Amino acid sequence: MDSKLSHFSKTAGPGILFACTAIGVSHLVQSTRAGADYGLLILGFVIIVTLLKYPFFEYGSRYANSTQTSIIDGYKQLGTPALWLYFLITIASMFFVTGAVGFVTAGFFENLFGLDFLGEWTIIILFGVCVSILAIGKYNVLDSLIKIIAIVLVISTASAFFLTLYHGPIEPVIGFEPKNLWDVSGVFFLLALMGWMPTAVDLSSWNSLWTLERMKQTNYKPKLKETLFEFRLAYLITGILAIMFVILGTFIFYGSGDELPNNNALFANEIVLMYTKTIGDWSYVIIAASAFTVMFGTIIAVLDGYSRSLQRTIELIFSRKEDIIRTKFRVLYVIFLLLISIGSLIVIFQFGNNLKELVDFATVLSFIIAPIIAVFNFRLVTGKFLNKESQPSSILKILSFIGIIFLSGFAIFFLVMKYFL
Repeated sequence: MDSKLSHFSKTAGPGILFACTAIGVSHLVQSTRAGADYGLLILGFVIIVTLLKYPFFEYGSRYANSTQTSIIDGYKQLGTPALWLYFLITIASMFFVTGAVGFVTAGFFENLFGLDFLGEWTIIILFGVCVSILAIGKYNVLDSLIKIIAIVLVISTASAFFLTLYHGPIEPVIGFEPKNLWDVSGVFFLLALMGWMPTAVDLSSWNSLWTLERMKQTNYKPKLKETLFEFRLAYLITGILAIMFVILGTFIFYGSGDELPNNNALFANEIVLMYTKTIGDWSYVIIAASAFTVMFGTIIAVLDGYSRSLQRTIELIFSRKEDIIRTKFRVLYVIFLLLISIGSLIVIFQFGNNLKELVDFATVLSFIIAPIIAVFNFRLVTGKFLNKESQPSSILKILSFIGIIFLSGFAIFFLVMKYFL
């Protein structure tokens, strides 16, 4: 028993990082909005998309453990065009994704400290702090910080959830008319919700990078089943928390006739009030601090993930000798941290104070490119690149086929609605 716990402690980290990356905007913002606007009707889609996306995230961890290389290296095995396509997808999405996460985080920061008068400087300071932490500490600081954040998140969310169930849903106001999920705006929101539920599929490459980094940090190579157990546990918790947030949004906001604010600081205040209504006014500061901590962990993980993936992609595209790579490109990590931060700030300023528009744009973009990465990941773990012992089960392969069809169908449906109807 002690041996198993010791092995788990050495393996734990990548899955927790994944969970904290996912739980930020998709849960605090999108899941709460889903419940507030559409009630429990939306819950089925949250469960379905979380289930159907699962294989493609797991494949990142599976490939890294089995080959001792990242799944980005695997994209190169598929051919240079595949690696270039991944590179272009990353470039096209990273500023919008990081900008959306940063904008939401800034809202919770302003709400916690009452610093709305700083305006744009709040976001600039936030990115500056994140870049400094990662540039100095890199994975070690990230790993330690995220584990603390995860504990705070699970305890605070579970407390609010069970207290909300105890009090029951609010009574709808007279004349309340629910929103139509099947009109243009409803379908657009549904796609946005699924785009980041639990997170964007192209972020699956980060699992493989974090898995390798954890091995390097602990000097321990876990068995495949150990790596998969750690990731599956984190993914399960991520899915359960998504369900909780939808129910919280439904019980506290659905039928009230109130719209969640579009301003990031005001939205953050409403989310914190959602908790304090169930736990008690005394908990406002604690919940505000917890919510900001969750988002802060998300933005740090996002900056680290994009910088690592860009660094490795550049290495694979433009260098041939591995010994030269490590010396010449070590500084790229910090350069990409700065580049992503600056580009994300430009995106945030372009969207002004329109929280919903920025988040929806980023999440829909992620949903459209998801089928491409899903196909890449599936090919890498079911073909000649992994031995039969390391390949997924038949059930997982079937789930992958269904997932690819599901993601592709909805992506095509959105494009037809957007540009032809």
